Amino acid sequence: MSGATKSASPSCQLLQRQDDMFERGDTTEPLWAVAPPQDAWLMAQVQGVISADHAVLKAVQANSKVAQSPFTQVSIPNDARVVLFWPKAHELGIWWLKWLCEHLSPGATINVVGEHQGGIKRVPKVLTELGLNGDKIDSARRCSLFATQAQPLEPPSDAAWKTFDALGLTLCSHPGVFGHGKFDEGTALLLETLAHKLAKKKRRILDVGCGDGIITAWLAQRGHEVTAVDISEFALEATRKTLEANQLTGRVLASDVYQALDDERFDLIISNPPFHQERDIHYGAAGRLISHAPSHLHRGGQLILVANAFLPYPERLTLAFDHFEVLADDRRFKVYWAGSR
Repeated sequence: MSGATKSASPSCQLLQRQDDMFERGDTTEPLWAVAPPQDAWLMAQVQGVISADHAVLKAVQANSKVAQSPFTQVSIPNDARVVLFWPKAHELGIWWLKWLCEHLSPGATINVVGEHQGGIKRVPKVLTELGLNGDKIDSARRCSLFATQAQPLEPPSDAAWKTFDALGLTLCSHPGVFGHGKFDEGTALLLETLAHKLAKKKRRILDVGCGDGIITAWLAQRGHEVTAVDISEFALEATRKTLEANQLTGRVLASDVYQALDDERFDLIISNPPFHQERDIHYGAAGRLISHAPSHLHRGGQLILVANAFLPYPERLTLAFDHFEVLADDRRFKVYWAGSR
């Protein structure tokens, strides 16, 4: 696994020390990364990647490597060295472990790596609680690497799905989905505002960052033609399940904001956009949502979004649109309306 390319990810820097772990005699076992970061060194090493992050899957495909979503038919070679990158969300890490135990042969090695500040130190306890053995392999760069062996576990990974009710809708949620298992306060303010603002005529609407699908389902229930997009396969699957649970229809697409929509236009774009990337505030997706919205709106179209009150969206809205208004403000969240040029 040696090479000239250096890793940017601390977890991958730790793996880079483990040449002997991935080599057996004169043959090198294929490396399969599960839920990995985008890292140039790692992309050069892997044969395949399993991820729920659409951006990661696209990057892997661009490198002519195998890229699979956990919600498609997955085939991992029997001789693969599997490395799970422990996620920040604790429940999601447990789900990935159970999912891997269901997709690997009993006794197959599962390596688990992650940053200390991302929760990797809790892995030994997690393994014990699941009834799995665990060995510490290495620790450096404020990261740790553990190894365990796959075995059948109960309850199955599908038990991680949660169903709850909000606004007369049945919502389906999965670890890794925004606001997992609860009705987000910002979304509640957004929908309360929309109930007064939205015209009753049928509209073509885009829900950017669909999460568990509550905005999409709420709009579809009112007769609108809704397209839901998200970069997370967990969110897309949750939205599909939410629509099905409420016997509603909508189009659900994997897309990094507008990336999969080409030149499609809508009457209305609605979003509760993310602003976190891991532990950092990050405005990339929200910035593109706002700046590129006019090119995806019909004449007279509108953008309506909800955001934490402290976020600097007014200046971005001013640059992209002729004018905007604050439709609601409860001091924690603001609902913005902007009109197209």
